[in-house]
Amino acid sequence: MAITFPDLPYPKNALEPHISARTLEFHHGKHHKSYVDKGNDAIKGTEFENMSLEEIIKKTSGDSSKTAVFNNCAQAWNHDFYWKCMKGDGGGKATGKIAEKIDADFGSFDKFVEELKAAGTGQFGSGWAWLVLDGDKLKVVKTLNAENPMSQGMKPLLTADVWEHAYYLDYQNRRPDYLSAFLDKLVNWDFANQNLG
Repeated sequence: MAITFPDLPYPKNALEPHISARTLEFHHGKHHKSYVDKGNDAIKGTEFENMSLEEIIKKTSGDSSKTAVFNNCAQAWNHDFYWKCMKGDGGGKATGKIAEKIDADFGSFDKFVEELKAAGTGQFGSGWAWLVLDGDKLKVVKTLNAENPMSQGMKPLLTADVWEHAYYLDYQNRRPDYLSAFLDKLVNWDFANQNLG
């Protein structure tokens, strides 16, 4: 099954002024597309050719002989997931079932925000900050490069991309400002609730 390059779930300017159409042209149109193209090249003619991205990620994570397959396939999945984590009129305090779970597992919404910001700003170099379900408990984790919490048996609910190409055109080196905008103005809590199930 070929890896598909999905359209953005909204127009390129839908996240402005927090994330510009220009950033999405590069991030989605070039970076994400490149992961899809390279991922398809890497799985062609291999045992992974007919697997879902989730299966490929789980089977190749940690296998140094499959680094190219893992990196490109995981990044294709991570990006598709990330786009859905945002919407133009998003952000602010969590709503729905996940709001109750955040209060129960973190103690308060503010504590969750603090942990996600710390994970995102504290990730050295490139990577991701995630809200995951680990067993029956919510937690925040950070991953390096293409790594995905699925590989450790956790269920991703929400992610913030902290690779520089996600924010540099809009925020330069101000990653904390980008993460604040992500949480305050962009998070798609409906998507997070859907993932929580």
